[in-house]
Amino acid sequence: MRKLFSGLLLGLIGTTALAAPDDKVLDKRAEAWWSHVRTLADDAYEGRGTGKPGYDKAADYVIARLQALGLQPAGTHGYKQPIAFTEQVILSQDSSASLIGAQGETPLAVPADIIFSGGGGPVPPTVSAPLVFAGYGLHLPEAGHDDFAGLDLKGKIVVVVSGGPATISGALKSHARSERATWLARQGALGLIQLVTPRQVEIPWDRRMALSSQPALFFQDTALRDTATPFLSAQFDPAKSALLFAGSGHDFAQVADAADRSAPVPSFALAQRLDAKVAARRADLSSPNIIAVMPGTDSLLKKQYVVLSAHLDGYGVGTPIKGDAIYNGAIDNASGVASLLEIARTLREGRGKPKRSILFAFVTAEEKGLLGSTYFAKRPTVPHKDLVANLNFDMALPIFPLTSVTPIGYDQSSLGKDAAAVSAQTNLPITPDPFPDRNVFIRSDQYSFIRTGIPALFFKYGFKADTPEATVEKAWRANIYHSPKDDANQPVMPAESVKLNDYVAAVTLRIANAPDRPAWNEDSFFRRFAK
Repeated sequence: MRKLFSGLLLGLIGTTALAAPDDKVLDKRAEAWWSHVRTLADDAYEGRGTGKPGYDKAADYVIARLQALGLQPAGTHGYKQPIAFTEQVILSQDSSASLIGAQGETPLAVPADIIFSGGGGPVPPTVSAPLVFAGYGLHLPEAGHDDFAGLDLKGKIVVVVSGGPATISGALKSHARSERATWLARQGALGLIQLVTPRQVEIPWDRRMALSSQPALFFQDTALRDTATPFLSAQFDPAKSALLFAGSGHDFAQVADAADRSAPVPSFALAQRLDAKVAARRADLSSPNIIAVMPGTDSLLKKQYVVLSAHLDGYGVGTPIKGDAIYNGAIDNASGVASLLEIARTLREGRGKPKRSILFAFVTAEEKGLLGSTYFAKRPTVPHKDLVANLNFDMALPIFPLTSVTPIGYDQSSLGKDAAAVSAQTNLPITPDPFPDRNVFIRSDQYSFIRTGIPALFFKYGFKADTPEATVEKAWRANIYHSPKDDANQPVMPAESVKLNDYVAAVTLRIANAPDRPAWNEDSFFRRFAK
């Protein structure tokens, strides 16, 4: 086993062009899954950027497969549910920033030192405001924790650091991070700068710089946006974050050390202000979710729906890395789309038929902030009250054997019991999220359903921290994730994906055929969103 992981790790770190998996060792179902991935990750699809021709080509491919499977259209325009967006590109070359304090002015390079985000809504063209450090940036009075307590936020730019108290669940911390821009804007704050400690870096800063030129999106419909007014959102180079603390009497290295230990982190005013000019280019565009339905067999239960979701979009064409500008998105997330298509085949051809209807949602703009799933969850093509559960596929990593599963959210609703029952039947035990501070709970489309009260699970390969699997997974994220290397020329194990697909198909059937609809656990924070 260690030899296998060592070989994979060398390939992930040191190889730029690896051989595709040997089709001879793949069974028919594994090859069917991998064929979808190869197609959707081909350069001809140009990374499936939201609103781009490559995405539309991918949508046509998915629709053709759904038609071949006999699934019925369930969008607003056939299989499609079009969404109106505004695309916003930050023009870093025309933007500027500096820190102003008692020591004078410290110029910041854009995007080398600070990266401005174009998501959420129109960026403010200029900002000049004092800085205040708010620890972990978690507003959780229900859990007895509030990093903003006692701080004057009005007219300020708030600086926060990654991590959070170990006593608070990863799901709850993630939710607080997702909601904080909205909450801060309501308090009168003008912006948010997010810091990551050097030890918690997931994507190297040079890759984040490369991604900073990517178009961002926000809804044309202002009612769907998280903030009603322009709000500055930025990231800061972890290697230079100490600049923000100059003159404050506090040291970023000490703050980072405490954050890495999940120890208490203080909140305090910083001694500087940020002056920034943010230049942007905007254009309107449209991109559809693709929605299909497999009608249930029970005369009453078929009026309820279990939603299976995966995002179809990728990062499209971006900043070249070693001459390659196409961010193919093979594992993220052609793999999830392929899994939904093959699960649909399994349910269609299997003996056990679902009593509830199954909706297959291939959503757009996940990489732009879960926008496609947010739109569907808030404006579904079937009555919202009839949505009973969401099961989500996104970047399940078939780069080591599947020996356990991590259904993110399993501890929040009765869906966890369904997953556990299937785990017992398939000898795939549930492993808790090994890195809860990564925000996985809010980083994929199941969270959009949770925010509207729908119990949901997000399926990942299970592994524990400090294991060979964790080493391989970390190397994949550092070297391949959100880069042109995420193409079909990387080492994967398609047969392992078939195992996970079968696991999720079994969970789907169990939920679809249960007499009672899923329910939130009594102690779940998220049951408050149920209607």
